[in-house]
Amino acid sequence: MPSRLLLLSLAALLLFSSLSLTLSKDVKDDDDEDLSFLDEADDQSHLHHSDPDHSDEENLDEDDFENLPDFDESAYQDEYKEPEVDDKDVVVLKEGNFSDFVAKNRFVMVEFYAPWCGHCQALAPEYAAAATDLKGEDVALAKVDATEESDLAQEYDVQGFPTVYFFVDGVHKPYNGQRTKDAIVTWIKKKIGPGVSNITTLDDAERILSSESKVVLGYLNSLVGPESEELAAASKFEDDVNFYQTTNPDVAKLFHVDPEVKRPALVLLKKETEKLSFFDGQFVKSTIAEFVFANKLPLVTIFTRESASLIFENPIKKQLLLFATSNDTEKVVPVFEEVAKFFKGKLIFVYVEMDNEDVGKPVSDYFGVSGDAPKVIAYTGNDDAKKFVLDREVTLDSVKAFAGDFLEDKLKPFFKSDPIPETNDGDVKIVVGDNFDDIVLDESKDVLLEIYAPWCGHCQALEPTYNKLAKHLRGIDSLVIAKMDGTTNEHARAKSDGFPTLLFFPAGNKSFDPITVDTDRTVVAFYKFLKKHASIPFKLQKPTSTPKSENPDAKDSHERSTEDLKDEL
Repeated sequence: MPSRLLLLSLAALLLFSSLSLTLSKDVKDDDDEDLSFLDEADDQSHLHHSDPDHSDEENLDEDDFENLPDFDESAYQDEYKEPEVDDKDVVVLKEGNFSDFVAKNRFVMVEFYAPWCGHCQALAPEYAAAATDLKGEDVALAKVDATEESDLAQEYDVQGFPTVYFFVDGVHKPYNGQRTKDAIVTWIKKKIGPGVSNITTLDDAERILSSESKVVLGYLNSLVGPESEELAAASKFEDDVNFYQTTNPDVAKLFHVDPEVKRPALVLLKKETEKLSFFDGQFVKSTIAEFVFANKLPLVTIFTRESASLIFENPIKKQLLLFATSNDTEKVVPVFEEVAKFFKGKLIFVYVEMDNEDVGKPVSDYFGVSGDAPKVIAYTGNDDAKKFVLDREVTLDSVKAFAGDFLEDKLKPFFKSDPIPETNDGDVKIVVGDNFDDIVLDESKDVLLEIYAPWCGHCQALEPTYNKLAKHLRGIDSLVIAKMDGTTNEHARAKSDGFPTLLFFPAGNKSFDPITVDTDRTVVAFYKFLKKHASIPFKLQKPTSTPKSENPDAKDSHERSTEDLKDEL
């Protein structure tokens, strides 16, 4: 009896060991899946499939509008030539002399540039002229070729061109002001000087009024003392407005200040529709600075190359943009200006002339504005980039109500969208703004989404691989391979840091942020990523050719028997 029990036990152990080996082999097969067939040559994979609705001509002019989506300027290096600029007063710094120069000079402005960069070319003559203007002052303007001095550029975290820093006693801060000679000179003089200048004669007053676009004048009891100190301290908050002070009644009168007014008094003058703004608050630096900040901008800023940085880099992020053709300017801009008076210091009002091919058209395209009718769009700024559209006629009442609702966050965002495709049967599904929810946010599907730009070289290089991946996976119902043109379509869940951006939306988890696909751009790497992150498991069968001598029925019977055995185990 004991011997029979021992034999049964040994038999059971052998059977278990055999089954365990079979199971472990199956697991090993899953882990070490042969994926070589994914990289086999595909007769169609080398073809470039372009979208007939888009062409390379749609490339936004990124040399002009740095605040629109990122563009790889380095790809076009050969098209640029360094401009001929008289920059004899600009110091050339390299790694060998950089530290010593900054240490020996209390105030230094340094531009990190690339010779091929269009923005740098535009800045070069302005920067050189500013250096000449400031010659003799206690400041030096210098430049570093970041393409040659890569270690220096990396040390100072240079991520774009031009990057401009201002060093004070060796400590640097970025210069984000306008890239014009006057703006640079004004900004630097404020940083190195007292901040406020005296006007004692009518000749000086007339010269300032005729040459400067906006100025602040303090009409004080004395040019020294607490009043002057508060005014000077307030001037440090403003980089693009010059501050002056006077005790001369005739000078005050020339600046439209009543000579008999109680002092201290303050006025801001601009060469614009709203020429005068009178200060009526407490004469302390914070209140003065708030007043100037709220009133220094035009009621409506016309969008130009020069004003772009002033708009997008302003501490006031929320903007109201009026899009209209030149024929409608006289009709709608005054309405826009009237509304702007109610929201000074809270919103920036911008006018974009749509039929201006050089500036207005690219901006209109970026915001998805088409047609000739005037249109108003509210914009939260580049950091958030939400847009809201006024869907009524542009009138004083409608724009005013729209602006108020914008400030109170009562508006529904607008997203650009191409028309939904009439058919969408390809291996790669076409996503647009209006079908994003139906395809990408379908909770029953794992979705891989590429956000691309038609003009993007990296996107074009990826396309054959992406198409090949989709072709291999087209038989898996739970998995969707999709793409969306990020230049003409938007969605709140489609955040891209550049082109192409690859995002994965797992089934059953669409309320969470998508997973950024950070892997090699090969079919095998994408497949392994999907296998790892897909909520719904899948397995891709290696394609096989059936030998002629094999009995199909016997093969099917064998596969069923194997599956039955696995199920039983």
